[in-house]
Formats: sequence, structure tokens, C-alpha cells
Amino acid sequence: MKKDRNKTLLNLSAKTFIEVVALLIVLMICAIVLTYVIPKGAFGTTADGKPDYLTYRPVEGAKGIPIHKGLLAPILVFGSDSGLTLIMLSLFLIMVFGAFQVMNDVGGIRALIGTVAERFRRRKALLLCAIALVFMCFGAFLGLFEEMLSMLPIIAALCVMIGFDSFTGFLVSIIACGFGFASAITNPFTVLTAAEIIDANPMESVWYRFVIFIVMYLLLLGFLFLYVRRLKKDPSSSLTLAHDETLRAAGAEEKRNETAPQDEKRIRLTYIVFLLVCLGLIIVCSALKALRDYTVVVLIAYFLICGLLAGFLSARACKPVLKSFWKGVVGALPTIVFIALASSIKYIFDEGAIMPTIVHSINTLVSGHSPIVVALVLYAIILVLEFFISSSTAKAILVMGMLAVVNVGLSKQMLILIYTFADGYTNVLFPTSPVLLISLSMIGIDYFKWIKKSAPLFICNLALVILFIILGIAIGY
Repeated sequence: MKKDRNKTLLNLSAKTFIEVVALLIVLMICAIVLTYVIPKGAFGTTADGKPDYLTYRPVEGAKGIPIHKGLLAPILVFGSDSGLTLIMLSLFLIMVFGAFQVMNDVGGIRALIGTVAERFRRRKALLLCAIALVFMCFGAFLGLFEEMLSMLPIIAALCVMIGFDSFTGFLVSIIACGFGFASAITNPFTVLTAAEIIDANPMESVWYRFVIFIVMYLLLLGFLFLYVRRLKKDPSSSLTLAHDETLRAAGAEEKRNETAPQDEKRIRLTYIVFLLVCLGLIIVCSALKALRDYTVVVLIAYFLICGLLAGFLSARACKPVLKSFWKGVVGALPTIVFIALASSIKYIFDEGAIMPTIVHSINTLVSGHSPIVVALVLYAIILVLEFFISSSTAKAILVMGMLAVVNVGLSKQMLILIYTFADGYTNVLFPTSPVLLISLSMIGIDYFKWIKKSAPLFICNLALVILFIILGIAIGY
């Protein structure tokens, strides 16, 4: 294992953590205030005793949730009806970050990417396509994003070494992973989490998400090769010229891999099996109705047991693997705070009995409008939330929890698609994304320079997103 790894894969700065927590606390306080402003209400019930979200009646009585109960909501929510789900989601996040911290520290990620790079070393264009595809798959299937920050220096140095620049490496790694995260297929943090919250089958009509994945991949390649073509004609046009000169002078591209060839082969094989089995479990558990409710539980056990086992097989040592796993667990703890605070908002609404009134108001607002208008409005609402809250899981709980009981005339699959669209692409666009800002600083690019350069890419992306929403509604997705 690498000796000098004191940082976790997910490194939230104190400033970022405080800002997100402060925002969620403000939203929580606003929710408490709203319980004193919005009248109480209740849903009717169906013949089998389930809530009838289309039937609403006002409820007489004192307004407002008790102040102490509202302030303690982040703790009390774990004892509510949704508490077990929140606990499972929290454990899932902890196990995922622990397992991938081990994978990174033992060289698993490097071995997988290195294999692809070595095979296409003399075919540079194909190499860029392959790396971008691998990173998009990491995001689309496994929900990796923050973890890829550790790979950016390696991919950037590789691209510099073969005649491109660090910005090219940024595009085929961080941006590709972000596009994959948004073009989600089995992304645990968006598709699976959102599907669980609104009780949907994440594998239903999955072909449509595959089509979206392919189209977005081609869009990214188009932007990438337009940039590479210009770079070949005029190397001085590189956005990272000064940074790359430093890389070349220091010979950083030569320090890619210190692992012996026989060890790298073992590590690569271990993690190929690990990831394929993980993907298989996600697909099988999601597709089979009998196992669907236990998908998260199965994955928790898998990442705990097999994540450690893969680490042991790769490193041939227990103590450093356990240390890495614990490091990943600690790195995941801030996201648990986000989950508690975000979920407390819905808890406050429920305890204050204003959720039915809010849902009734939304139902009234969208009533009579076409599904396309409703879908685009929801997309815009989630985009606004994305600007302030970058945690996918926190937004999933907040947004999907509301959409689960709103009669918007859209299928559950369309709601999930809208959520993944609005949540994902902004991770590589909005200045409130810590990963974007950190990665830009790692290759020496100013944020506004990135916005100016990427404007054509995201304009095309927005047009395609709207097209896919409209087309999805038209074909009954």
C-alpha cells in the first residue's frame, strides 16, 4: 500500500461543511416557522387504509411544531417512520466510502485505469475515448465522483506525457465522471436512493438511461476532440500551459505506479471481480421484486465484507487495510450530518401536519398543465436546490420525499430521471460544487475561465436534457 496517504477520498473543507450545514439549518428553521404559518391538513384514506393523496381536508387546532421538537428534529427523525431507511442509507454511505478508500489506497483504481491506458498508449485518440468511458461508467454505475479527485493528477500527468495537456486529463476524468454521474444507470446515490424513497423499480425501462448515457458520452467526446484538435494546431492555446510546464520540469509523469507488475495484476483482477459482482448484485436485487426492498441491506453487507476482503487480497496485509477502511468511514461522517439535517425538514413538515397542505397546493398549481410543463418546472426547482446543496443523498431525501406524494402526472421513472439530470451535470458547472473547485485548482484553471470555455458544452447539454425529458414523456417513459 502507499505509505503517504493521510487524506480521505472525500475531503470536505471546514468551510464547505459549515456552509452546507448552515444552509440546512436555515432551511430547518424556515420549516419550523412555516408550521406556524401554513394551516394544518390531512389526506384522506383509500378503501385499503392507505393514504389518498388526491383527497385533502383542513385540520383545526393550534399551529406549529413545538420549538424544542423542531430543533431536535435531526436526531428525532431517526426514530420516526422513515428512521430505519435513514439508518440504512447512512450505513450504506459509510460502507461505500470505506470500501472505495481501501480500493484507492491499495492501488485498485490505479490498476484498473492503468490497464486501459497501457493498452492504448500508441493510439492516443482511442486512449482518450477509453479513459472517458471508464470514468463515465464509474459515475453512471457506481456513483463515484469525489473519489476521482485522487486520480486527476495521474490522468493529467498521463495526458501531458502523451502530448496533450492537464485540461484534457480533467475532461476525460472529472468531467467524464460527472457526466456519468448525471447519465446515471445504477448510480447508488441518485437512481437507487431516489427509487427507494419513492418505491420504484430502478431497473424498469433502464434502456432509456442507456440511450442517454451513449448520447451524453458522444457529446463529451465531441467537445473533447474539438479542444484537442485546436491544441494540436496551436499548443500555446492550452488552458493549462503554465501548469503543464511545471509538470514536465518536475517529471511528475514518471511517478505513476510503484507497484510490482505481479502485484498490479493481482490487484487488477481482484477489483475487476469486486466491481462486476457489485454491479451484478445491484442489477439482480433491483430487478427481482422479492429482493428489491433488501438491496441496500445486501450492498451494506457486500461493501463491508467484500470491500475488506478485496483489500486484504490486494495488499496482503490486514492492519493497513483496516486503517484505510476506517479512514473512509470517517470521511463519510459529514454526509451523515447532511442526511440528518435534510431529512429533518420533511420530519418537521410531517409533525407540523403541513405536508398535506403543501402537497395539495402543488397539486392545485400543476393541475391542468401539460406533463411537459410540469416536468420542466420540477427540473428548474431541483436546479435551484442543487446550487445550494451539493449532497446528492441529502437532496434525494428532501426532493424525492416531496415528489413521492405529489400528484404531478408523471411516472416514477420520469421523476427519477428529472432528479438525476438536475442533480448530476451541475456538479461540474456550479461554483458551489467543492469537487469542481478543487479539481480546477489542481490543474491551475480559474473557475470563470472554465465557465467561458465550457459554455457551448453545457448549452448543448441543456438542450439534450430538455429533449430527453420531452421525448420520455411522449413515449410514456
